[in-house]
Amino acid sequence: MLHFLLRRSCFLILYTFLTGSICFFVLRILPGDAALTLTGLEATAEDIQQAKAALGLDKNVLVQYTDWVRSLMHGNLGYSYLTKLPVGQEIVRRLPITLPLSICSFILASFISIPLGIIAAVHKKDAVGMSISAVSAAGVAVPAFWIGIILVWIVALRLHLLPAGGFPREGWGNSAAAVRSLVLPVFTVAAVMSASLIRYVRSAAQDVLRQDYIRTARSLGFSAFAVRIKHGLRNMAVPIMTILDIEFTSSLLGAVVIENVFALPGLGAFLLQGVRSRDFPVVQDIIFLITFFVLVIGFIIDILQHMIDPRLSYQERHSK
Repeated sequence: MLHFLLRRSCFLILYTFLTGSICFFVLRILPGDAALTLTGLEATAEDIQQAKAALGLDKNVLVQYTDWVRSLMHGNLGYSYLTKLPVGQEIVRRLPITLPLSICSFILASFISIPLGIIAAVHKKDAVGMSISAVSAAGVAVPAFWIGIILVWIVALRLHLLPAGGFPREGWGNSAAAVRSLVLPVFTVAAVMSASLIRYVRSAAQDVLRQDYIRTARSLGFSAFAVRIKHGLRNMAVPIMTILDIEFTSSLLGAVVIENVFALPGLGAFLLQGVRSRDFPVVQDIIFLITFFVLVIGFIIDILQHMIDPRLSYQERHSK
């Protein structure tokens, strides 16, 4: 296990470095000029050159990359081209919106999808299982923003139960208003996530339930319920945890769209603002942090899978 942790830690560091580097260079080759965006269409060539010098864009790309890596190692994420504010402070200020949105959506979707996916697998030939599968298949085809608009129209505009969008200026200082403003976005992301997650869980559960050891346990006299609990759940956990890792990543990416539908000033809205204004420090730092967070979650999932299923460690030792 120690060897596995060391190896995965090295890969985590390597992947973080590679993704950060790819993000930096890809942004530099995309069309658009940050200096021209800031100075306006009527700016002269001299004005644009002065803006580039002020932003450090007149330097060689490798020099810019070296400066960015050096600043990153010192915990400095740079300054926004547009607002001149530290990007790190802006990200910290917006995280209390994006993280609760993503985490609550993920938890809600998991509580809905895992039981329903297992039920759909167990009763795959019954009306219940077929209905769950049909609803999840239809849900996958529905865009997240459309569900958000429908919820706003029904719950906010027609029933006046929850706000249509926005976030209180006091933030979580006004906790009741903050919770109310996140209810509809959370249900929107959870609904979209649940639709795809049910299908994955159903497929994973079906693969486990058709294994020989399940039939063997049933032939020894154990009840179907006991076999599914004792042998099924633990063996389902490994593929389901992989699926949950993917879906949690999707919840972070889905926040980009949903935050704009509900006018939430989170990381998603900040990222789109940076993309529109060619604000390189904002875009590259947010993408880098989201990627790093996804890699860390994947690292944790790998460790948990090895703890739950000893066969993974056994296969790793005997594959060398």
